[in-house]
Amino acid sequence: MSLFSSIMLLNLTPIVLFSSILAAYGGNFYQDFDITWGDGRAKILNNGELLTLSLDRASGSGFQSKIEYFFGKIDMQIKLVPGNSAGTVTAYYFSSKGSTWDEIDYEFLGNLSGDPYIVHTNIYTQGKGNREQQFYLWFDPTADFHTYSILWNPQRVIFYVDGTPIREFKNMESIGIPFPENQPMRIYSSLWNADDWATRGGLVKTDWTRAPFTASYRNFNAIDSCLWASGKSTCGPSGSSSTKPGPGNWLTQDLDATGQERLRWVQRNYMIYNYCTDTKRFPQGLPPECAITT
Repeated sequence: MSLFSSIMLLNLTPIVLFSSILAAYGGNFYQDFDITWGDGRAKILNNGELLTLSLDRASGSGFQSKIEYFFGKIDMQIKLVPGNSAGTVTAYYFSSKGSTWDEIDYEFLGNLSGDPYIVHTNIYTQGKGNREQQFYLWFDPTADFHTYSILWNPQRVIFYVDGTPIREFKNMESIGIPFPENQPMRIYSSLWNADDWATRGGLVKTDWTRAPFTASYRNFNAIDSCLWASGKSTCGPSGSSSTKPGPGNWLTQDLDATGQERLRWVQRNYMIYNYCTDTKRFPQGLPPECAITT
């Protein structure tokens, strides 16, 4: 039985101040996040409405959420590093701690000016990943802010870009495939140098004459989420009282026919790597979930 199922059966209702709940559900970077590294290269601006991460030759920078989440739908608007961003990686993800951690991961791989960014996605369960899918985007992610979302509920994980699903990973524990449902996770983001692998397998190095590199964040939203504190979970508005499936209940949300068609459109036209088709990487056989749908 999952931790979430146990909580629901026990009907635990933690006592949490309403003001604290609202703060953790989003709206102000001062309230929602801590800058964790970078020696001043990360900045919260505009009275908490904007956050920037910077990278130079000496260091990158990063932040993390003040609170842990146990399922949720999170949105973040991000404007990625413009110009020649080759060698840089902007990461934005859910993660737990420990040697058997879970993680739901966006990484935006920079590129030479005029070449497209690569959106790298991965899902770790019990410390094991190797579930990469990569995509190009259908717009310039450096020209303006765009919304990158993760829906994580007990049935599935869905990655969205501007409301369009690009990837779905279903809960297939019934056939022995681990799913991230037993560990609360924080939200993390960082900007760092990865020119040993990020751009064309490490062939293109970071041009430090272009530094500092900067990514910008705004309009974080986690109103549809469960907060984890003192071993208890408190869920946000549309997940708090109803367990009936429907578009307003993120805890049971799935893709309707339109969403499924949009997902197929993205994967037909913009997917550039799928671990489920990489037979050279898995000569002993593809991972078992690849025989179904990921």
